[in-house]
Amino acid sequence: MTDPMIKSAWAALGGDPELLARLVSVERPTALISRLPVQRLARACVGTCALAAAELGALRAGLGAVPRAVVDDGAVATAFHSERVLRIDGRAPVNFAPLSRWWRAGYGWVRTHANYPHHRLRLLGALGLPDGADPEDVERLFLERSALEIEEAVYAAGGLAVALRTPGQWVAHPQGAEVAQRPLVERAPIGAASARELPPLDGKSAPLLPAAGLRVLDLTRVLAGPVATRTLALLGADVLRVDGPELPELADQHADTGFGKRSTTLELSADTKVLEELLASADVVVTGYRPGALDRFGLSPEALSERFPGLVVAQVSAWGAYGPWRERRGFDSLVQVATGIAATEGSTMEPGALPAQALDHGSGYLMAAGILRALGERSRDGQGRLVRLALARTAHWLTNEAGPDPSLGGPKYEEEAWLAERDSPLGRLRYARPPVSFTGGPTDWAAPPVPWGSSAATWS
Repeated sequence: MTDPMIKSAWAALGGDPELLARLVSVERPTALISRLPVQRLARACVGTCALAAAELGALRAGLGAVPRAVVDDGAVATAFHSERVLRIDGRAPVNFAPLSRWWRAGYGWVRTHANYPHHRLRLLGALGLPDGADPEDVERLFLERSALEIEEAVYAAGGLAVALRTPGQWVAHPQGAEVAQRPLVERAPIGAASARELPPLDGKSAPLLPAAGLRVLDLTRVLAGPVATRTLALLGADVLRVDGPELPELADQHADTGFGKRSTTLELSADTKVLEELLASADVVVTGYRPGALDRFGLSPEALSERFPGLVVAQVSAWGAYGPWRERRGFDSLVQVATGIAATEGSTMEPGALPAQALDHGSGYLMAAGILRALGERSRDGQGRLVRLALARTAHWLTNEAGPDPSLGGPKYEEEAWLAERDSPLGRLRYARPPVSFTGGPTDWAAPPVPWGSSAATWS
């Protein structure tokens, strides 16, 4: 029997329920241990992505039946830890900076995120501290204020800090109430129709690459967006990641999510001509910034669909493109804090966390699935599509709609079975193998990650 969570994810993507018979799950009960059904969420997100890939591959190759998709908990759990299992010449990655952590406030708990230098400076500035201040200085000042006061003060300074809330407090919060009313995956036609046929694929060639020949402009950062575009690269898309030269990505994070992609830098306000040339030949544009942050560059869904009919535009954000928190920055760890997940996973002594950054990874695979389904729909009507997700809405799905996880106990899965090694321009890499799998599909990325900003701003 198909897990209801897989059914709900596939329904949110607009998929034909009869195709769920083509998805096979290999369950390993102790892959992701949590009070919340994180393993089921991970399985549903990756499984529906694999099914969407198989569906698009069958469409483009003219196959009589959709290939069988397989979702294995071992591969999924390892991939959901990809930023942790990565090794570069044997070195473990650095995932959190010293000021990205839990703090006890004068009343309550607060979690900060300061991995990027500009976020660290804003956090310290909100507290009146100089760059280079010790964590002990921050701790002392936090103990003088309530968690909610810290949240508002740091947000006003452009930094990132979120007060711990219980599930009930989040449900009663205006943003929580707004999130609950939205679909898990927002999908809608946009702009005028434009004939954009998907070139047919040779169904006998191996591997079957559903996204072959498609161009994806990747304007994302951190985890959810890059996971989505990394998946599209696995499936054959030409993915060009674009960053502003003044905002370099964290090196280890870039290595983890850069498989199969090229990486370039553009000053969006100055390199307008180059950006327009890239957009004119793109099939998909993926953004992962705060809603509205890129609008001044003509990158809103409305502006893009007007200039480039038939374009698929995908967006992911922390809190959603609606509600009082729509303009706030956020990351997986902070969304867990606000939505009650950290309270649920913690104890009376201190807050907890999910066993993986499951909101980021899950939303990333769901977004890739939404893009694949949008491309299939576009091939029939020429209509552009908007696909939009929010980490907070994925959190609501986990905490309020999933139900309990019936899979407890059983043998521990062996993580090593789902790891691979290869050389790269960054060094010798040990990494998580891709979890998206279907009969005849790819088993690894065609290329390793490249150094940040090292590629030309052109399509390959």
